[in-house]
Amino acid sequence: MDNKQFGKELEKRTKDFALRILRLATQLPQTPEGKVIRYQLVKAGTSVGANYREANRAISKADFKNKISICTKEASESLYWLEIIVEGKLLPKEKVIDLYRENDELLSIFTSALSTCRKKYSSHSSHS
Repeated sequence: MDNKQFGKELEKRTKDFALRILRLATQLPQTPEGKVIRYQLVKAGTSVGANYREANRAISKADFKNKISICTKEASESLYWLEIIVEGKLLPKEKVIDLYRENDELLSIFTSALSTCRKKYSSHSSHS
């Protein structure tokens, strides 16, 4: 699979992730705490794919790196809210575990991509 194909597959995967986040969010309790967590989870979880799509249409290497950085931060935040949902017993672990695993994989992909960007682009920049 070449980079372009990988990018398209990852766009689809991050969109599917966002849709799964939305479905999970509807299952959270209608308590004040549940509403706050729902909002935060949906905001972070849907942002991953939106920013990845923007990264694929970046106008420069710096723009790409910035968008990938945002993907990493949002995926990390999503993982945090999923942990809160499970540890706070808002939903049973069984309802969250597959999404948690997918989130963890996406976070690994974006962390690795960001690391590659930093190595690749820092070696080309001048330090004056």
